[in-house]
Amino acid sequence: MSTQVTPHSYQTQLDEKAARLEQTFAPFTPPKLEVFASEPEHYRMRAEFRVWHEGDDLYYIMFDQTTREKYRVEQFPVASKLINTAMPLLLEALRPNPVLRRKLFQVDFLSSLSNELVISLLYHRQLGEDWQAEVQSLRAWLQEKGINAHIIGRAKKQKLVHDCDYVVERLNVAGNELIYQQVENSFTQPNGRMNEKMLSWALDVTQNASGDLLELYCGNGNFSLALARNFRRVLATEISSSSVKSAQYNIAANAIDNVTILRMSAEEFTQAMRGVREFRRLQGVDLKSYDCNTILVDPPRAGLDEDTVKLVQDYDNIVYISCNPDTLRQNLETLSQTHQISRFALFDQFPYTHHMEAGVYLTRHR
Repeated sequence: MSTQVTPHSYQTQLDEKAARLEQTFAPFTPPKLEVFASEPEHYRMRAEFRVWHEGDDLYYIMFDQTTREKYRVEQFPVASKLINTAMPLLLEALRPNPVLRRKLFQVDFLSSLSNELVISLLYHRQLGEDWQAEVQSLRAWLQEKGINAHIIGRAKKQKLVHDCDYVVERLNVAGNELIYQQVENSFTQPNGRMNEKMLSWALDVTQNASGDLLELYCGNGNFSLALARNFRRVLATEISSSSVKSAQYNIAANAIDNVTILRMSAEEFTQAMRGVREFRRLQGVDLKSYDCNTILVDPPRAGLDEDTVKLVQDYDNIVYISCNPDTLRQNLETLSQTHQISRFALFDQFPYTHHMEAGVYLTRHR
C-alpha cells in the first residue's frame, strides 16, 4: 500500500507503534521506552519512481504493494522538499527530449540535508555520446531553475557519471557537525533527521564507556565516526567495498584518527576472532591490541546469525540497532541470558508504515 502522509494523525500512529514495541519486548523487562519522532513529512532523503510512457507524455508511477496496481505520482510528501522541487522540473525537461526519454524506465533521487542532489536515470538501452551531450544541457537547465544536481545514467553493465555519484551530507550530532559521503545505490540511512537522533542516542548511552569499540556492519562509518569521541579506538567491519571506500573518505573528511575499517563480513570477523580462519586482509592489524568492552551492531533485517550472537555476548556492553524488531527479539532470547536491557528506544524512520527501528543498550548481568 502507498504511504499516506497525514500529519494530523502522526502522533496517534507513533503512539500505536510505541505500544506495540513495548508489548513485544515486555518479556525482557526493559526500562521506559525512549520515543524519537520523525518529521511528519519531507523526511526521506531518497525516492525511486518508475517512469510510465503514454504517447508524448511520461510521468512517475508507483505500485500499490497490496494490489500491485500502478498509480500516478505528481508529488511525494514523504520525500525531501528538494526532491519534490526537482520532480516536475525533470519531467518538464525530459518530455520534449527524445534522446533522454527513450527507453527510460526509472528515476532515482538521492538528496541530503545539506541540499545536494543526485538524479539517476535508468534505461533499457545503451547510452551513447548523444545522451551525454543532452545530459550536459539538462544539468545546465536545472541549474537555471535552482537545482544543482549530479546526474547518472545507468543501463546494463553501464554507468555514466556527470560530475559525481554522491552527496556530501552534514549531520549535527550532539552539537558537532559530521561529514558523510553518501553514494547513490549504496545503503545510507534514509531519514536524515532521524539519523541525527539515532547517533546522538548512541553517543549518550556510551558516554561512560571505556576502552575500545568494535562495530559490525558499519556501512559508511555512520555510527563509527559519531562514537569515536567516546572511545580510545574504534575497530569496524563492513563487507561492501563501496561503503568501505566511503567510510575512508569520511574518516579523512572529519579528521578522525582513531577509527580503523576492515572490509569483512560479520561472519568472517567472528571466524577471525575465534581463530577459525586467517585473513590476509587482517595483515598489519593486531586484534589482540584492542581492548573492546563495547560492541555495536546494526545488522540487516535478518538479524545476527547464531555464531555472531555468541561473539556479541563476549562484550560487556552491546549497542544493538535493529530495523526488524522480530529478529531483534529472537536475538534477545540468547543475549538476555547474559545481558539486560539498560536503554530502550524507538526511532520512527518510516512514519505511516508498520516498520519500526529499535535501539537497545545491553549491559552484562552483575
